[in-house]
Amino acid sequence: MNSKLVISQNRRFIQHENSDPFFLLADTAWELFHRLTIEEIEFYLDTRKSQGFNVIQAVLISEIDGLRIPNAYGQLPVFDMNPDKPNPEYFDFVGKVLLLAESKKMYLALVPTWGDKIDRVFGIGPEIFNTDNAYSYGKWLGRRFCKNPNIIWMNGGDRSGGGKNFAVWDALGKGIKSEDPNHLMTFHPLGDASSSMWFHDSDWLDFNSCQSGHSMRNFPNHMMITYDYLRNPPKPCIDSEPRYEEHAVNWKPEENGVFDDYDVRQAAYWSVFSGACGHTYGTHPVWQMYDKQREAIGYLKYTWKEALHLKGASQLIHLKKLMLSRPYFDRVPDQGLLVSPKVGDEHIRCTRGTGFVFCYLPMGGAIELNANTMNFDQAQGWWFDPRNGETISIGLCHKEDKMIFNAPSQGRGCDWVVVIDDDTAGFGKPGVILEFL
Repeated sequence: MNSKLVISQNRRFIQHENSDPFFLLADTAWELFHRLTIEEIEFYLDTRKSQGFNVIQAVLISEIDGLRIPNAYGQLPVFDMNPDKPNPEYFDFVGKVLLLAESKKMYLALVPTWGDKIDRVFGIGPEIFNTDNAYSYGKWLGRRFCKNPNIIWMNGGDRSGGGKNFAVWDALGKGIKSEDPNHLMTFHPLGDASSSMWFHDSDWLDFNSCQSGHSMRNFPNHMMITYDYLRNPPKPCIDSEPRYEEHAVNWKPEENGVFDDYDVRQAAYWSVFSGACGHTYGTHPVWQMYDKQREAIGYLKYTWKEALHLKGASQLIHLKKLMLSRPYFDRVPDQGLLVSPKVGDEHIRCTRGTGFVFCYLPMGGAIELNANTMNFDQAQGWWFDPRNGETISIGLCHKEDKMIFNAPSQGRGCDWVVVIDDDTAGFGKPGVILEFL
């Protein structure tokens, strides 16, 4: 049975109820309930489980005409496009998927409805929610799924939480929490925005999510995470929709190309080393569960099954293992470690905790550290490879005022993490953990 997830004592991270750390590594599968059979879902979950993912983000009333086009079993989520008339058979199917995920010790981040059903600024719609039926729909969902242990609620759906939308999203969040106070909840915003802009002080919001989106390479999502990290009172934060692998940059493949595994890694390490409690991955074919019998949304080269094994999807497990291989809950971002900070695609992010320092070099090359910020005199150094999780020993490092390290390679795609450990801590190789949490 999946353990209950709670917020850590310092309000920065998510943990299991028994206090074990939970590094949230999510995949974006918005159309999971709408387009796949239970057999296809099991195949998908097994694949993602093997790649280290522990959370799947999926939508109950989906974006792609989810009110009119039924799921693989001919079921619509609600009758007569009315949120006050939920279809029990559809949500029984959701329940079966939750049980299947639970058997694999995986969690589902459930999005109650995509945003076009509240604000059709773009998308198919129609707008069916108001404050009254959003609250009652939320209460119904909370009652229906409160006993499933493997849920994270993800209010919102790629939309603003402000203006006329605020009251509806707020009612939906309050409705769910009124019946299900024991599951964590966040809010999925539109691109270049964060839940903290509207709901940071809302009682139903347990942690913040931002969407750095798909508009450009080298988008500084570390700035978005830093903004949320510095908010008071503190709440965990995460980038729940960064640049998707194989997504056209700014939706223009011929002009800009597509995001690749390096773009995925850069976004992930930038955000986590800035203080995020985990990270979300996405790939363009998988979120829409595209196969050749369906109309493609945007540029697509692969089907969803083919895209499951893209490079980036198999590489984030190394980030998860790295973070779990060192003391977890006292980790903080620390740019003061850098003697010469860099900007743009060379921007280096640093984080430290008890007895260790991690610095991510997106372009490899050299890094100069201010050793005065380290509280140990003699260190073991390592180069950690984000592509495969392998390590290269630097050996024993004597503490000096300035410490210079040169990565094994440099250039785009040659990203590295330098790991500096207190020599007395006895951590062993970075990325090696006894148990996969």
